[in-house]
Amino acid sequence: MKITIPISAFIYLIFSSLLASQIKTKSYTMTTFSDKGNPAPKEYFTGTVWVQPNIGKDDDYNTIIGTVSFEPKARTNWHTHTTGQILFVIEGIGYYQEKGKPIQLIQKGDVIKIPKDVVHWHGASHNSAMRHIAIVPQLDKDVTEWLKPVSNEDYDSFKAPVYNVENNISPNAIMNHEALWPNYISKAKETDPDLIEVFDNFAFDEVLAHNTMDPKTRVMMILASTIGSQALTEYKMYVNAALNIEVSPIQIKEILYQSVPYLGISKVIDFIHVTNEIFTEHHIQLPLESQSVTTPKSRSEKGLAQQKEIFGDRIDDMYKNSPKDLLHLQQFLSANCFGDYVTRNGLDVKTREMATLSFLIALGGTESQIKGHIQGNSNVGNDRQTLINLMTHLLPYIGYPRTLNAINCLNEILPPSK
Repeated sequence: MKITIPISAFIYLIFSSLLASQIKTKSYTMTTFSDKGNPAPKEYFTGTVWVQPNIGKDDDYNTIIGTVSFEPKARTNWHTHTTGQILFVIEGIGYYQEKGKPIQLIQKGDVIKIPKDVVHWHGASHNSAMRHIAIVPQLDKDVTEWLKPVSNEDYDSFKAPVYNVENNISPNAIMNHEALWPNYISKAKETDPDLIEVFDNFAFDEVLAHNTMDPKTRVMMILASTIGSQALTEYKMYVNAALNIEVSPIQIKEILYQSVPYLGISKVIDFIHVTNEIFTEHHIQLPLESQSVTTPKSRSEKGLAQQKEIFGDRIDDMYKNSPKDLLHLQQFLSANCFGDYVTRNGLDVKTREMATLSFLIALGGTESQIKGHIQGNSNVGNDRQTLINLMTHLLPYIGYPRTLNAINCLNEILPPSK
């Protein structure tokens, strides 16, 4: 059954009693949108919804603006606006869906521009309340057509197929996971729902809420750690996640190439093969453009210069103090590790140093090198807090022992301020 009602009549239907009482007492003012207002009519909404009018017909702006507050799982019916609608999400996490399209997760700060005459609904997410400011422009021309309620089946289709555990995964965790792998259906949710609930709430909500890191950098560092951990399955997931958030193929390949001098080709070659397979699936043409900047003649000189940029004068001491029968290893470090790899384009030196630290932490048993590269990170501008953020984000993927070992190294090289 369809009900067609002008939007102005709808708003005034909701608030007629409120406005009348305010006029009688001569106390009507509109100075805030923070109040919940009055309960919304049940025939147009499911669940507990409150509406507060901000600007109405009598304000002579030819628009209606109202604040709508949804309790968890509450939502509008399917409906349309002949002049469209604009939503400003000011609190919480919710859902928005246009007919025939997947549900979108919306959150504080989002602006949703709803086209004219599009059948849609909006409301709170499963576990979070949501408030938005709704604007209907061109009031004199607008008609709102209210349609049937959004069924529980349609509402729950945000997580399709639906598993019981998903109602225990926080909206933030769902949102952050969806950002990396849109519409991905996890087989582990079917076989190990308890584990997925615990892990997703921790890795994609609690950890991410603790501190901020640019999503692209975070994904690249986790990607680097999976190489260090020899976690090929998780690496595949994060290559796809990186591509989904527009990390470039060159950046992915450069992290992979950067790992070779630290892990050895025998640990990296399988990762190269699966990367090429994923790139081919994404229609990324191989080989990628070369990022090399050295020649056989310049690699030693440029590599040594790169070493000194990162580690300073200690490189001269390493050469000076090296036994003659081991001097070739110092030369290999300069020409091969730094000249052939670290000097390459595609990643800046700060990102390369964080990626290197991620390899070493995940690899384990490398505390001496971890300390050296903590200092190197500091020298190129990655401060203590940046490295704490890095180690925090790696924790779900490498575990507590290796993370705590890295923290001990950090406290020794870059101790906390007193």
